[in-house]
Amino acid sequence: MNLTISIVQTPLHWENPTANLAMLEEKIAAISHTDLIVLPEMFNSGFTMNPAAVAEPMNFTTFKWLKMMAQKTGAAITGSYAVREGDYFLNRLILMQPNGEYDIYDKKHLYRMSGEDKIYSAGNKKLIKNIKGFNICPLVCYDIRFPVWARNVDLEYDVLLYTANWPDFKRNVWNTLLQARAIENQAYVVGANIIGTDGNGLNYCGDSAIIDFKGNFLDSNYNEDTIITHTIEKQTLIDFREKFPAYLDADSFNLTA
Repeated sequence: MNLTISIVQTPLHWENPTANLAMLEEKIAAISHTDLIVLPEMFNSGFTMNPAAVAEPMNFTTFKWLKMMAQKTGAAITGSYAVREGDYFLNRLILMQPNGEYDIYDKKHLYRMSGEDKIYSAGNKKLIKNIKGFNICPLVCYDIRFPVWARNVDLEYDVLLYTANWPDFKRNVWNTLLQARAIENQAYVVGANIIGTDGNGLNYCGDSAIIDFKGNFLDSNYNEDTIITHTIEKQTLIDFREKFPAYLDADSFNLTA
């Protein structure tokens, strides 16, 4: 049982959903024979603290675009963007299936250093979804710093996925945390990041990666406009977990709001 994952690593047009969707559609058209397409955080705008300029209600342009892309490619597609619900803004990840079914994850840990916690509302529920026999747990950017939230309780997921806008001056942190989340959770980890410079003058260098359950980089790319495609295997993960069942000694706990 295998799962092919494609990460779109690209610069983004600042606060310009129309340009970003057109650009991403062109890149996605070049992908073939994949099961899951991963876009970066706030893929239609960049990591903006001005959601009033770009946020959309559900079932609007970007949502319909995701549905169309999944249908066209025959692959699931995921990434986050600014969503408006009533008077609230959410950094919302959509996991869209080719048949039009979808699930949502609202970013829980909001990046206070940029004021995200003052502008967006936090989510409080994880998402785990099965795709081709792999349980996928998608999280968003700053969530990577909080291992309790990502904890793979009773091996409930096989792939931990982070969609991000992570600046290059913290690239060592990004790479280290991706490896740590893979090792401690005995799961594959996928990290999707952007390149280029955003509207705030922050530089990004990608380092998008697919990492195995031992912390080995299976595929990664530094600072190129590219698509990373790699196939992961379920049986090798199962074999490793059986030979090294560290999860059986994990400490039990309950999360409270």
